[in-house]
Amino acid sequence: MKILVLKGSPNKNGSSNMLAENFINGAREAGHTIEEIDAAHCDIGPCIGCVHCGYEGDCVLDDDMDMFRGKILNADMLVFVTPLYYYGMSAQLKTLIDRFCSRNFSIQQKHMKSVLLTVAYNSDDWTFDALEAHYDTLVRYLNLVDCGRVLGYGCGTPSMTEFSKYPDEAYELGKSLK
Repeated sequence: MKILVLKGSPNKNGSSNMLAENFINGAREAGHTIEEIDAAHCDIGPCIGCVHCGYEGDCVLDDDMDMFRGKILNADMLVFVTPLYYYGMSAQLKTLIDRFCSRNFSIQQKHMKSVLLTVAYNSDDWTFDALEAHYDTLVRYLNLVDCGRVLGYGCGTPSMTEFSKYPDEAYELGKSLK
């Protein structure tokens, strides 16, 4: 399977990217092909809502998204990786997802698989409610098949995350993919 990991953390050595690396290691061991997009360190502007693309055509913006569209449409699975920022995904990942707009129909017709990997400092049982609701809506709208999620409660720093159960959960999720 061709897996595209969409990283949304501005902190390259942060907790969410730690989960991503563990997931990638497990998926590679299971024989999958991995590509990554580091949305936080790319030149991707926000969708301007002009609908020039007609939801299935060229975008008027000239940025890194031009080279990412093919990767997205070539993938069998999208892995959404984000720290929890104010109970939602990072602005960087959201900007990338908003730009799916120019290939909505192509993405919807592929019935790709998806995974959510996220971390938060908070450990309240409701911490990820809003993010999960957003992810579930994306899964439904884009006709994705959710293959799992790792919700890293109490992972406010990389050292907190490293000594938690979540890196192992991310690895096992990657390794278990069929």
